[in-house]
Amino acid sequence: MFAPRPERSATVEVFVDGAAVRVPAGASAAAAVLLAGAPLIRETPISGAPRLPYCMIGVCFDCLAEIDGIANRQACMVPVTAGMRVAPQRGARVAFPA
Repeated sequence: MFAPRPERSATVEVFVDGAAVRVPAGASAAAAVLLAGAPLIRETPISGAPRLPYCMIGVCFDCLAEIDGIANRQACMVPVTAGMRVAPQRGARVAFPA
């Protein structure tokens, strides 16, 4: 009735806060952060408390990060690409100009 999941052997190299890490192709940028063992992906704007990805489905916004130079990206919704750079989001997110 159920078929086994195919093994993923392909990996890509991404950079999490400057450190190179190999992650399975098709994984999210948030998964790359967790695999890298990073201490945080963002800091809260008021207290500066560290946050890591939480829900992994785009609901909680705890995974906001700067990805390839673009801030305020939900890392759990962005698939990794070779050479991707994920940096922690620090402070309050900046709203887009009206």
